[in-house]
Amino acid sequence: MRAVGVIEFGGPEALHLVDVEPEPLGPGQVRLRVDAAAVSPTDTHARSGAYADRDPVKTPPWVPGMDLAGVVVEVGDGVEHLAVGDAAMGIVVPFGSYGAYREDKVLSGNSVVRTPRGATTVEASTLPMNGLTARMALDRMALEPGQVLAVTGAAGAFGGYVVQLAKADELTVVADSSEADEELVRGLGADHVVRRGDDVAARIRELFPDGVDGLADGAVQSELVLPAVKDGGAVATVRGYRGDGQRGLRVLPNQVARAAEDRAGLDRLRQQVEDGVLTLRVARTSPVEQAADAHRLLERGGVRGRLVLTF
Repeated sequence: MRAVGVIEFGGPEALHLVDVEPEPLGPGQVRLRVDAAAVSPTDTHARSGAYADRDPVKTPPWVPGMDLAGVVVEVGDGVEHLAVGDAAMGIVVPFGSYGAYREDKVLSGNSVVRTPRGATTVEASTLPMNGLTARMALDRMALEPGQVLAVTGAAGAFGGYVVQLAKADELTVVADSSEADEELVRGLGADHVVRRGDDVAARIRELFPDGVDGLADGAVQSELVLPAVKDGGAVATVRGYRGDGQRGLRVLPNQVARAAEDRAGLDRLRQQVEDGVLTLRVARTSPVEQAADAHRLLERGGVRGRLVLTF
């Protein structure tokens, strides 16, 4: 079975085509022929070995990837929401050789739903991980309609979904942006746009002197953005940052692996794409043989939308 992974952790050049064993199909599971796997910063960290101490598998190859889409080729007993031949997308919690960068993938049926109507499998592969993370961040902050949410990294995949989902939740959104990305961020629905940078908290406070009710820190600026939030407000983080313990802020690290079998949540995101609430953004596609180049491009920064590997 063909996959892309690493034998030794390292830079993008460590990625190679590797042979992996087929995964057996059990009850409640789905087998997909993978057409597309999206590339995320989590994948680059995994490739470099940042998560090696957490991986229960200690022998190579290690295959990254958390998002995929393709065609259902087999369903296990008890799976009724999908049938052979359906175009489907899923979220993967990678370990060992069981990441998304492989041409055949078995997942829990609760991790897989149909692709949005009208979307290609390449487009659909960009949704599961970032979409579920954005939804988790908003749910944990539990803001009420009319309250104010700030979003850093708003032009990115996670940040963009947060902006769109927050507007669907009837929140007021202030988002950061570079000058080049301002039109994009406003098009996602942000009510206010401030210039991104280390002083973004001060720029947000200029608009909301008492501070915002919540903040989703897609730019991973951590302590730099805490001053934007009012005392007792909520901060959703995506790289484990837990705050400084001051001003009663509720700092909420989000781990999407906890939502990997939230089929209802993933299906709701699918419906929101069909309804025009969410926009699927593909920056570039590359054949899996060029995975190293895709990782290099992502690590250089400035990518708008997702990079997608195709099988």
